[in-house]
This record gives sequence, structure tokens and C-alpha cells, in this order.
Amino acid sequence: MDKTTELLKKLTEANGVPGHEAEVRSLVKTYLEKIGDLSQDNVGSLICTLPDSPEAPKVMLAGHMDEIGFMVKHITKEGFLRFLPLGGWFDQVLLGHRVLVQTHKGPVVGVIGAKPPHLLDPEERKKVVEKKDMYIDIGATSREEVEAAGVRTGDPVVPQSDFAILANPKTYLCKAFDDRVGTALMIQTMQAIKKDGSPNRLVGVATVMEEVGLRGATTSVDAVDPDVAIVLESDIAGDVPGITEEQSAVKLGKGPSVLLYDRRMIPNLKLRDLVLATAEELKIPLQTSLIEGGATDGGAIHLHKTGVPTVVLGVPARHIHSHSSIIHREDYDGALKLLIALVKKLDAETVAGFTG
Repeated sequence: MDKTTELLKKLTEANGVPGHEAEVRSLVKTYLEKIGDLSQDNVGSLICTLPDSPEAPKVMLAGHMDEIGFMVKHITKEGFLRFLPLGGWFDQVLLGHRVLVQTHKGPVVGVIGAKPPHLLDPEERKKVVEKKDMYIDIGATSREEVEAAGVRTGDPVVPQSDFAILANPKTYLCKAFDDRVGTALMIQTMQAIKKDGSPNRLVGVATVMEEVGLRGATTSVDAVDPDVAIVLESDIAGDVPGITEEQSAVKLGKGPSVLLYDRRMIPNLKLRDLVLATAEELKIPLQTSLIEGGATDGGAIHLHKTGVPTVVLGVPARHIHSHSSIIHREDYDGALKLLIALVKKLDAETVAGFTG
């Protein structure tokens, strides 16, 4: 296992649902504190700055470190946990999956359940079970047993999913690639630029609470006050049964992607064109993506003050917003190579040209 695979394994297996990012933040700190000056905004986003000339443009790299999960909403007298989602969950992917309830006494294993199909009438069986009808079962038989285990209302709940290298050794499976791939890209680019240098002041940010409204991006961009921003994300791979090319032409193993549109941001066109030209120059296969039903941290960052030229680079992933998603190592490596080259091009004249 090389350094990149090890980094992705550690980041994805770490836990950190929105508002409860302490575990993954502690891990990210161990990497960033060796790179530059480290600070934290008041909602928990980590900010790492590579010092350079104060006249140089400030470039912000942002990847969110939170993952989708749940929160304990209610404990029934029979000992079952009702929960609410933290981030967007598709009801069909939940039933039967193991989760970890993170309590003040330590993690408690549970499974998401609902009324068994054997007890449903034929019409009920045809319907999708909704989250409101599900529960988490930790093996308790009373509220008192749940409380004795340390579970409280408001406790965060994370998917239980181990990192795995699949039959194709270039593909990796785990939870939280959305958006630990972006966090990893930020870390490795900061490491490379610290070694090689760049004509700008590079600031890497691991944001919090992206999955519940781009909250960490909103606060951290105020702290950074960038001249240009590159948002690093997982993208939606459309190469699975049931998806047409018109819906998504993004495929696993065919290169990183650049977002041409999402629900809250259209990228700066000159910056977008620089991404396309740089990929062509380096012969990096680059896919284009349009996301009509989602948004990224760029939605908050590009509206900072009078506006920040912003673009989103993505690593395609299958099955995002589920317990386990899949990425391709060549897509990640291509994104990293492209990102490092882009940062090295962002001198004062180039950045000024984005808004000229």
C-alpha cells in the first residue's frame, strides 16, 4: 500500500458527520501541521497556509471533511433509536446496514431496521420504506439498556464501512469518498507545492458541514479571503445500469472531471478554460460534468465579498451518498497531477485575468 492509498484509507475510515468532525479533523491536522501555518475557524474548518510574498494572489483549495450520517432523534421505551439524516440519504440504501453510534462512552454498533417483509401485506411490500419508519437496533430491549450503553439523544451515527481494494486493484471501496478524496487532494497538493513552490500564496482548507448547507465554506472563505478558489470534490459516476449518457457521461477510470454547472454555481469561465487547456497540455483525460440536483462548497465560496473566481475539480465515484462508494486510482492521480499544475500557473497576471 503506497502513501496515497494509505492516506485515502485513513481518511475514509475516520468518522466525521456534519457538526461532529472532531475525529477526522484530528487526523487531517497530523498532515497539515507539517506543511504550513495551521488555524481553525469558529465552526471547525481547518486552514493551512503556505507563506509567500504578501503581494502574491491567494489561492484557496477547499475539500470538505464531513460525511453524510445520522443523529439519534428519539429512544423508544423498547430500546430502539429513531434517527434523522445529516446530509442527503436515499431511503433504499439504508435498510440492513451496520452503523456506529458515537457515544460519550465509545462507539456502539447497531443495524438499521424496519418492519420485516414477512409481516407486510402485498401492497405494502411494493412501497419504499421511508426513513421515518426505520430505526437503529443496538440489541437492547429497553430504554434503560440503551442509556446504560451511553447512547443519548443527539449522538452522531456513522456508517460502518471498511476500506477495501477491489478485484481491479485500481479501484477502492469505502464510505466517505464524498469528500475525503477532496481532502486528500488538498493535502497532497499542499505537500507538493511546499516542496516545489508556486507564484502564489496557497491556502488549503478542510471544511466542515458541507453536507448540511456549505456552512464551513461560508465561514472559512471569510477567514482566507482568497483571490481564486479550486473546490475539490467527488463527482457522480454515471456508468452504472439505468443511467443514460444524457443523464451523466462521467465514467470510472476515464479521468477526473470539471464541473460546468451545479445547482448553486456556474464556474468562472476563464478559470474553467485554464483547467481544460492544462489537462490537454498534460494529456490528462478530463471529463465534463453537470450536476442539476446538487451543489458544492463553491456555491458559498464564489459569492464571497464581490466574488471569487471558482472552479470545481472532481474524482468520479460510484454509489456516493451510501455506505460504500467506489473510486478509481487513475482518476485520483490524474486529478492530483492536474491540480498541482494549475496551482503553479496561478500567478498575479493570470489571476487578474479571470475578472478582466
